[in-house]
Amino acid sequence: MDARAEQSAAWNGTGGDAWVRLQPVLDALYAPVEELLVDRVAAAVAGPAPTVIDVGCGTGATTLALARRLGPAARCVGVDLSEPMVALARTRDPDSAEFLVADAGRHRFDPGGADVIASRFGVMFFDEPAAAFANLHAATRPGGALRAIVWRRPEENPFMTRAGETAAPLLEVPAWAPDVPGPFALADPDRTLRLLRTAGWSTATADPVDLVCEMPAGSLDAYLGALGPVGRALAGADAAFRARVLDHVRPAFDEFRAGDRVRFTAACWLLWGEA
Repeated sequence: MDARAEQSAAWNGTGGDAWVRLQPVLDALYAPVEELLVDRVAAAVAGPAPTVIDVGCGTGATTLALARRLGPAARCVGVDLSEPMVALARTRDPDSAEFLVADAGRHRFDPGGADVIASRFGVMFFDEPAAAFANLHAATRPGGALRAIVWRRPEENPFMTRAGETAAPLLEVPAWAPDVPGPFALADPDRTLRLLRTAGWSTATADPVDLVCEMPAGSLDAYLGALGPVGRALAGADAAFRARVLDHVRPAFDEFRAGDRVRFTAACWLLWGEA
C-alpha cells in the first residue's frame, strides 16, 4: 500500500474513529494551538469577506473557530481525508462553515480563490508535500497567505513519543521516521522551507512556538489507548491485553501530571508563507 492509500485507510478507519470519539478532549487539549492559529490568520486577512481553507480540518474545531473570529461574511472551508471526522464537523454548526472530504494536496480548488490557507497539524500528512504545497499555492490569490502549525522534532516533544517508547517491550511500535507522512514530517525547518519556496510560497519562514496543552488526568488512558502508534497497535486487541499495555505505559506519564490534569508543552513551528 502506498503512502497516500495508507493515509486514507488510517483516517477513514480506526484513526478517524478515534478522533471522533475523543473530539471534546482533543478540542480542549489543542485549544491553545487553535487560538494562536486563528489570531495569525485573522491578522493575515485583508478585506471584509475573506475565503479561508483549513487543511486537515479533522472534526472542525479550527474551521469553526475561524468562522466565529472572521464573521458571517467570511467563507471558511474545512478539508480533510477522513469521512467520519468531516461527518461530525458538519453537524457542529452547519450554517457557519463548509466541510469537504478531499485530499487537499490534490483537490482542484478554484484557482486563486483563497485568501489564506490555514492548518493546525494537518499539512504533515501529504504523501507528496512539494506537489501539495504547490497545489495550495495555486488555490491562493496573489498576496494571499499560508499560516500553518506543525510539530517540531520528536526529541522536543517527549509527550508525543513517550507511549511508543515505553510500550516497545510489549508492542511492535514503528519508530518515528523523518520525511514520511506523519506528525514529524515537517519537523526539519530547512527542508520544510525549501518545500514551501519551491512550491511558490515567498518569504517562507518557520517561527518556533511553545504552547502549553492540557487534559483531565482521567482522559489519559482513552488518549493513550486510541491515538498515536500505541493506539494503532492496540486496534482490535482484547480488553486484557489493552489493560496490560496501559498499566505498563501509564507510569511513564507521571512527570506530566499536575494534580488532576495532564500538562505538556507542544513544541511547534508556525509556518508563514506569502503567495
